[in-house]
Amino acid sequence: MADGAKGAALPLIRADLGLSYAQIGLLIAVPLLVGSLIELPLGLVAGHGKVRHRLVLAGGVVVMASLAAVAAAHSATALLVALVAFFPASGAFVSLTQAALMDQAPGRQQQRMAAWNLAGSVGAVGGPLLLAGVVTAGGTWRSAYLLLAAAAGAALAAAALAAPSRQAALPDADADPVSDGDNDGASRRTSVREALNALRQRDVAQWAVLLEISDLLLDVLTGYIAIYLVDVAGASPAEAALGVAVRLGAGLAGDALFVVISRRVSGPAALRVSAIAACGLYPAFLLIGWLPAKLAILAVLSMMTACWYPVVQAGLYTSLPGRSGIAVFLSSAAALLGAAGPLAVGFIAQQAGLTWALAVLAAAPAAMLAAVPGAARRRVRKVRR
Repeated sequence: MADGAKGAALPLIRADLGLSYAQIGLLIAVPLLVGSLIELPLGLVAGHGKVRHRLVLAGGVVVMASLAAVAAAHSATALLVALVAFFPASGAFVSLTQAALMDQAPGRQQQRMAAWNLAGSVGAVGGPLLLAGVVTAGGTWRSAYLLLAAAAGAALAAAALAAPSRQAALPDADADPVSDGDNDGASRRTSVREALNALRQRDVAQWAVLLEISDLLLDVLTGYIAIYLVDVAGASPAEAALGVAVRLGAGLAGDALFVVISRRVSGPAALRVSAIAACGLYPAFLLIGWLPAKLAILAVLSMMTACWYPVVQAGLYTSLPGRSGIAVFLSSAAALLGAAGPLAVGFIAQQAGLTWALAVLAAAPAAMLAAVPGAARRRVRKVRR
């Protein structure tokens, strides 16, 4: 919900604080970069059970506090500090909960990720709607973030009442078990070695790279949609908020559709079909000038790419059976590289204009097609036969 609200609120925040394109790029990229660096060891030290549960609760406390700090920010620096705090806290609060969910169903990661992504999309759509409602009622973006902090507090209370996750049985004999209690130093060193060894597996490395490729037309694009619609397409702030709502609402519809078909459709096949469609849809979105048509294309594009994150994230978990902590670690490591995306868009926009900066993202679908793991391609061929 917070990410959706941030995307819709960017024009209002920019006007309030007088932000440049370069500063907006920093606000998107630096929290991702620093947050991923801080979040990096979480998967290794969290373990399972009580230790993981305590980290989830600690993350929830910081999420609530950082959202309140965003609402109180009156400079780009203060806003940046608050967002930097939010990202690793969100990793502890959300990513570790996701890892526990994957541990509970080793053979159904794709289906569970589809359902997880759908729940996240519901929250993402709720963010702009909350902002629109607050502004319509005479409030400001700051009031909306205070309400988000209150919602985070409610989620924290629910998490506190939940029982700690138990470690799922590890399907591989050579997987490194972690005790339900405290993790000792030897266990941590073994996990670090295992993470480094996992990167040598081609499928694991490719799924980690695909996470960041997919993010270019997911979170990175969403972060710039409102600014693009106002500054390039000539939309009003209200129309830009509508555009973000269309983006997130269509993504929600795509997530719901993928939940239905995820048991019948191969994840790699879904990636390839949607990437081919995006190769045509995204350039059309940038080139069409009429705002209603632009939003219609954006809606179709958002539906088509909705499967990217759940398929790729599930692929990473599947390539690391029984080692969800390693998957969290590698996701954070990949995000360190992915932070260059929004940063580059911001600085290119500052120099050449936002249209040219967003045109760079057109390479993402082609890169997606090229990077699907080879083993996945072989499975797709077998299914076709």
